[in-house]
Amino acid sequence: MKEDQKEAEWDKLLQVSTSGRDDSNADPLHYPYEASPYSVLERLANYGFIRKGNFLLDFGCGKGRVDFFLSYQTRCKSLGIEYDSRIYKKALQNKERAVSANRASFVHASAEDFEIPECADRFYFFNPFSVEILEKVLGNILRSFQKAKRPILFFFYYPSPEYLAFLNSRSALAPTTEIDCRDLFPGDDPREKISIFEMR
Repeated sequence: MKEDQKEAEWDKLLQVSTSGRDDSNADPLHYPYEASPYSVLERLANYGFIRKGNFLLDFGCGKGRVDFFLSYQTRCKSLGIEYDSRIYKKALQNKERAVSANRASFVHASAEDFEIPECADRFYFFNPFSVEILEKVLGNILRSFQKAKRPILFFFYYPSPEYLAFLNSRSALAPTTEIDCRDLFPGDDPREKISIFEMR
């Protein structure tokens, strides 16, 4: 099945509209909205790292695709965080009709100012913002972890070299595995992967 066909079919099944790219409020710190491909999310869900008892935070959630899909496929609870008020409203519009709406919630907030709930144990990033903001977000997660120790996993889809260099320099993080996604798309792009880290 072609990727664009799969995108349309999953949006239809989930009763949402999450496709497209939005650069309107992008700046050097906040990157454009682009939804994670459903084929990548399918692969992540099939690996079993996210289950019914997990609570997923999706930074730069956009229109909510990651939240609606993973809460539907894995039965986890999810919370999407979006700083762009216009895109956030689209996530809320999707929630009004989405089949997994009862397990997905959304917050309009800046990622670096958001207080991490102590129940959150899975974190998803698709290059939503700069390394400077990522450093603040990880600091917030670390403080939450110190208050309530629990197994925590981070998922970084299509990570930039800057992201990986930063993540590998943090003593609180340990790389665990990578989910190779190169076969899903043409071009053999080495960035087509999900890099997984755990808090230690």
